[in-house]
Amino acid sequence: MDQTTVWVIVAIVVLVVIVVAVAVSRRRGTRREDAERARAQKIREQAAADQVEVQRREAEAARLDAQARLAQAEADSRAADAAALQNEARARSAEASGARSELDERLSTADRIDPDVTVEEPSTAPPAAAPAEPRTEPRA
Repeated sequence: MDQTTVWVIVAIVVLVVIVVAVAVSRRRGTRREDAERARAQKIREQAAADQVEVQRREAEAARLDAQARLAQAEADSRAADAAALQNEARARSAEASGARSELDERLSTADRIDPDVTVEEPSTAPPAAAPAEPRTEPRA
C-alpha cells in the first residue's frame, strides 16, 4: 500500500468516527430533550393536581373573610345599639332626676304650708355633713 492510500483510509476512518460521534451526540441530545419534555409534563400534571387544592384553600380563605366581615358588622351594630341604649338611659335618668327635684320641691312646699309640720330652716353656714333634705317633724 502506498502512503496516499493509507492517508485516504485514515481520513475515511476519522470521517466515520466523526459521523458516529455526531450521531451519538444528536441521539443523546434527543434523549435529553425527551427526558426534559417528560419531566416538564410531570411538573404540569402535578401543578394541575395542586391547583384544585389551592383553589379550595382560596375559597376557604374567602369564606372566613366573609364570616369575619359579618361578625364585625354585627359587632358594630351591637355597639351602636348599646350606645343608643346608654343615651336613652342618660336621658331617662335626667328626666327622673328632674321629676325627683320637682317632687321634692312640691313636698317641701306642702311641708311649709302645713301648720302641723315644723320645718327646720337651714342655717347660713352649712354644717360639716349637711342632710340632703330638710328634716320635717309632725306636730303632736
